[in-house]
Amino acid sequence: MAIVMPTSQILTGINSILFYAPVLFQSMGFGGDASLYSSALTGGVLACSTFISIATVDKLGRRVLLISGGIQMIICQVIVAIILGVKFGDNQELSKGYSILVVVVVCLFVVAFGWSWGPLGWTVPSEIFPLEIRSAGQSITVSVNLFFTFVIAQAFLALLCSFKFGIFLFFAGWITLMTIFVVLFLPETKGIPIEEMSFMWRKHWFWKSILPVNTSQ
Repeated sequence: MAIVMPTSQILTGINSILFYAPVLFQSMGFGGDASLYSSALTGGVLACSTFISIATVDKLGRRVLLISGGIQMIICQVIVAIILGVKFGDNQELSKGYSILVVVVVCLFVVAFGWSWGPLGWTVPSEIFPLEIRSAGQSITVSVNLFFTFVIAQAFLALLCSFKFGIFLFFAGWITLMTIFVVLFLPETKGIPIEEMSFMWRKHWFWKSILPVNTSQ
């Protein structure tokens, strides 16, 4: 989990969209100023959407937010890919209406990330480790996050030039995989004290077959 959660968080494509929003929007036909305004808008939307997670995470649980956020992000990525694939030719620019629609859908993607995988990509790893290995687990989580942030940031423009609108389907595919992973393999950590995390893993249908039996119980 120390590897899967931070890797999945970065492979949503969020950092690429935020880092290269001006380039991305300018390639869709926005002017320079409009591209900067659009990127500032996505950053502001991300900051505001985290408050949704703060208000709901202990009521709905981590799994609900991660799964529903993942589904919303998949839908948004696919919609953007379809719009760009159908309406954005090699030597054409999107019409104003479609350009605005793309910005709106990208903002909805950012909102979904902001109340799900954004904060919970850090929250869940901080909760799932027993006290004995918590420091090591968190160190791995941060290291993996920074590593994949660097890799995706360096590769994004090359991927965008190669895949074009397919880059959004690439990220949508990863989000689909990680959402399925949450459904199958991530137990709910809501309301479970850190001292009892090891018991939670031993009750899970999959992990209980891997973890050693605690003979002290």
